Amino acid sequence: MATLSSPSCHSSSSSSYSRVAPSSSSPSSSLSGNRGRITVSSVPKRFLPKKISLPSPRYWNVTHMQDGAVTARAPLLANETPLKELKDGLLSITSADEITDVAGSKLDENETVSITVVGASGDLAKKKIFPALFALYYEDCLPKHFTVFGYARSKMTDAELRTMVSRTLTCRIDKRENCNEKMEQFLARCFYHSGQYDSEDNFTELDKKLNEHEGGRVSNRLFYLSIPPNIFINVVKCASRSASSSNGWTRVIVEKPFGRDSESSAALTRGLKEYLVEDQIFRIDHYLGKELVENLSVLRFSNLIFEPLWSRQYIRNVQFIFSEDFGTEGRGGYFDSYGIIRDIMQNHLLQILALFAMETPVSLDAEDIRNEKVKVLRSMKPLQLDNVVIGQYKSHTRGGVKYPAYTDDETVPKDSLTPTFAAAALFIDNARWDGVPFLMKAGKALHTRRAEIRVQFRHVPGNLYNRSLGMDLDRATNELVIRVQPDEAIYLKINNKVPGLGMRLDRSNLNLHYAARYSKEIPDAYERLLLDAIEGERRLFIRSDELDAAWSLFTPLLKELEEKKTIPEYYPYGSRGPVGAHYLAARYNVRWGDINTEHHQE
Repeated sequence: MATLSSPSCHSSSSSSYSRVAPSSSSPSSSLSGNRGRITVSSVPKRFLPKKISLPSPRYWNVTHMQDGAVTARAPLLANETPLKELKDGLLSITSADEITDVAGSKLDENETVSITVVGASGDLAKKKIFPALFALYYEDCLPKHFTVFGYARSKMTDAELRTMVSRTLTCRIDKRENCNEKMEQFLARCFYHSGQYDSEDNFTELDKKLNEHEGGRVSNRLFYLSIPPNIFINVVKCASRSASSSNGWTRVIVEKPFGRDSESSAALTRGLKEYLVEDQIFRIDHYLGKELVENLSVLRFSNLIFEPLWSRQYIRNVQFIFSEDFGTEGRGGYFDSYGIIRDIMQNHLLQILALFAMETPVSLDAEDIRNEKVKVLRSMKPLQLDNVVIGQYKSHTRGGVKYPAYTDDETVPKDSLTPTFAAAALFIDNARWDGVPFLMKAGKALHTRRAEIRVQFRHVPGNLYNRSLGMDLDRATNELVIRVQPDEAIYLKINNKVPGLGMRLDRSNLNLHYAARYSKEIPDAYERLLLDAIEGERRLFIRSDELDAAWSLFTPLLKELEEKKTIPEYYPYGSRGPVGAHYLAARYNVRWGDINTEHHQE
C-alpha cells in the first residue's frame, strides 16, 4: 500500500504481498481465511500460483481496471481499520503477531524471493540493476531470504559473475563505513546460469537451481528483463512454462522501449498477456522513480499554497525540459531506430506530465493514481506536426576541440534523419487545463545536462510595480522550478525589493536545495522501483491502458515524420538547440525558462 513516506528498511524487511487475479476467462476464485492464504482456481497455465502466501491479513476486494483486467487490492492497513471489521472480513486475524505484521511489512519466515536478472551480462544490469540490489541489501530493505541469479547466453561461472558485479558496486550509501563485508555477503547470494532466451530446457535447469536455493520455502520470483524487446515474449513464454513459482507469486519487470508505435506496443502487450496477467507485468520507466518526480504529488496535494494555484486560472504554461551535454558517441545504433521522441518524450516526459496534471486521486492506491493519469492522457489532443520542432546535432569546434556530428558515429547511417532534439507543444482538453500550453523539450549534445519542470504563473493583473520591473514582464513572472537532476532542488522565483532607500526590485529564489537540506543521499531510481516490484506496489509502473493512451498521442506524428522524411534542423554540438524551438514557444507567448540571463544564479 502506498504511503506518504518511504518505509524504514533498517527496522524491517520489505513486504511482499501478492495481487494476482484470475484471468477474464476464469472469473471464479476461492479465498481461504486460513492464516492469510488465498487460493486462485481455474486459472490457465501461466505464472499464476496455485496458492499465494500473504505476509499478513488484509482486506481484499476486486477492482475492474480500465484495460479490462481484474485486480485484487488491499485498501487499508490493519491499524487504520477497526479490529471487528478485520475479523468479520474475508481474512481473519488469528494472532497478535499477525496484527503487528500488517504494520511491520515483513515477509513470512517461510518465504523467499528469487530475483533473476535476464540479460545479466549487459550494461544496464552491470551499471544499474546489480548496484541497486546491493544498495537495497546494504540498507536492509531486501527480505531475509533472497537469492539473485544472473541469466544470459554468455558462458560464465558464479565466481566470474561475482567478479563482474563487484566492479560496479560502491559504498556510496555511507562512504564513512567500510562495506566490504556487506559486499561479500551480497555477492555470496549471487549466482549465474547460462542459457538461451528461447530454450524451455535452459529455463527448466534454472528452475532446478532456484528450487535448491529456495530450500522448500514459499518461493516468490521476480524476473527482470534487461534484454531487447524483440526477445521479451520468448523469455516470458519459457519462464512461465518452466521457471514460474508453484506456490508463491511471480512477477516480470519489462524494461523500455515498449514498442515503436501503437501497433507494435499493442502486439507486445498481447504477447505478454498470453502468459501473464496485467498485475504481473511491471513496465519500468526509471524516471518515475526519481526523488523529485516522487515528490510531485506530495508538493501539490499536501501543501495548501500550491493546490489552489494548480489550474489554468493561475498557471500560464508548464515546461518539461530534458537535456544532455553529450551525444551518442558509439552508441547510436540503438538510438537511431528510435530517436529522441520515442526515447525520452513519449515515456519519461509524458509520464511526468500526467503525474503533474492529474486530478486528486481517491487515495494513494496504485490503481486510483493510475486511473487519474489515464484520464489526463485521454484528454490530450494528438500531436500535430506544426506543434513540433525536430533537430539533429552537427559537428562543432570549441576551444580547439572538435565535437562530432550525430552522423559521424560509425553505428549511425550517414543519411540518417533521426532527430536528436525535439520540442513540442501539447494541450489538455479539460476544465482545469484548457488553453494552457504544456511545452516539452528534449535533446542530446546540448549546452548543459538537466531535467526539470518549470511552472510559469500568470502576470499580476494591474501590477503596481510594473515601472520598477521594467518592460520585461516575463522576468517579473513567478516561476516554480522542480529540478529532477542533477543537483536536485525545488525553488520559487519571487519579486523582492532590493534593500536601500530607492524602490528597486530584484528577482530572488526561495530555494529548497536537497544537498543542503538533507544529509541522506538520494537513492537511485532503480532502487525504489525494484523495491516496489518486490513489494507488489504498482503506483510507479505503467499500466497497459496508460501505454495505449500515450502511444495514441505520438504515433500519428511519428508516422508523418517518417513518411514525409522530414529533415531536422541542424544545431551545433554543445549549443542550446535549434532556433525553431524558440519560435515554437513564442507562438504561444512563452519563453523557455532555462534560457535566461539569470541561469548562473540558479
